[in-house]
Amino acid sequence: MLDIKLIRENPDIVKGDLIKRGELEKLKWIDEILELDKKWRENLRKINQLRRERNRIAVEIGKRKKAGESVDDLLTKSKEIVKQIEILEKENEEIRKKIDFYLWRLPNITHESVPIGKDDTENVPIKFWGKARVWKGHLESFLEQSQGKMEYEVLEWKPKLHVDLLEILRGADFERAAKVSGSRFYYLLNEIVILDLALIRFALDRLIEKGFTPVIPPYMVRRYVEEGVTTFDDFENVIYKVEGEDLYLIPTAEHPLAGMHANEIIDGKDLPLLYVGVSPCFRKEAGTAGKDTKGIFRVHQFHKVEQFVYSRPEESWEWHEKLLQNAEELFQELEIPYRVVNICTGDLGYVAAKKYDIEAWMPGQGKFREVVSCSNCTDWQARRLNIRFRDKTHEKPKFVHTLNSTAIATSRAIVAILENFQEEDGTVRIPKALWKYTGFKEIVPADKKEKCCQS
Repeated sequence: MLDIKLIRENPDIVKGDLIKRGELEKLKWIDEILELDKKWRENLRKINQLRRERNRIAVEIGKRKKAGESVDDLLTKSKEIVKQIEILEKENEEIRKKIDFYLWRLPNITHESVPIGKDDTENVPIKFWGKARVWKGHLESFLEQSQGKMEYEVLEWKPKLHVDLLEILRGADFERAAKVSGSRFYYLLNEIVILDLALIRFALDRLIEKGFTPVIPPYMVRRYVEEGVTTFDDFENVIYKVEGEDLYLIPTAEHPLAGMHANEIIDGKDLPLLYVGVSPCFRKEAGTAGKDTKGIFRVHQFHKVEQFVYSRPEESWEWHEKLLQNAEELFQELEIPYRVVNICTGDLGYVAAKKYDIEAWMPGQGKFREVVSCSNCTDWQARRLNIRFRDKTHEKPKFVHTLNSTAIATSRAIVAILENFQEEDGTVRIPKALWKYTGFKEIVPADKKEKCCQS
């Protein structure tokens, strides 16, 4: 939520940012907020004047009573003032509701380094890492996507898609999951289960080493938390509701971690607060019909390790870069080629002031696909959830900044590992960084295992 003072004192900044985001229909909201705010402040001045007059009358009543004089006229006047105050307070309450309606639906102010663009096609790649394995049929497309800034190895054989690899490895069962739960669900099986858990422990260990406190949060949160961390449109389209209760299944650990300090004043000496959350995530994926319908890339449930930081405002941009670096280090250790993308205004969403995505190269698909999202939400969430800090007890509390970043979303990391570490016969090597967590160095196709056992 934006600060009303920002709109009051710098409306052109807010309007300019709405134009950058392409939210032209909301420009008139700013003018309406200013009019409502002006009326609210005029009423407040009148209320304060009336209260002072009522207090003066109360003193006069006391004097007259002491002198044995009549106070009927003053009592009548006092009652009239009380009625006027009640009318103005009720009017201001309605005005505040209208102002809040707009404030809760305005996007965050973007950082000056966010590129202006209409949608995800105008996101800007800013870094490439690793050596990609590229099928010769994808080479032209790869060179365009990588801007010629990435090392690569040309494959004469066509890499398999992760969904096909899961089938030959007997690593998942989609048909039975569809029977039990519907589309976009899955059973993970055999070594893929161990790989999923290995990724969680790998990411946890690395972040604990960096001073993050590990957290398993509640998997359900109340509505006020969801409304505090995200926009109303996202709220309705993404979240699963528990019928008959004020509870929603979390789409990411970011949400309960943000709600953790709601309505609190944090001691300044404790900042930054660094958390690494581990949880399942539940998402409707409404609006994605026809996209990634097969496999485990875009699904209704998955495991994720999430970085979350509460910081001082002056330190949040430094922490944004640190969170991205943490995520990059994980994928570098996993030896997965990737690019970092600066998300443009048209693809940014309302919550973040700036967002980076890490997109892993997927040889089977011949595309870079998102595996990490890293956002600085500045004070947008903190204002909605009333999370503040102060250094001294007599100081006025200030709003913290909140930041979040994926560390590892296991399903997407598994997709990246399967497609990048596959051999022509379908065998999948395990990244060296995971060996101590998996206990095995490769996953062999099921038919090979059977032949091995028969021999």
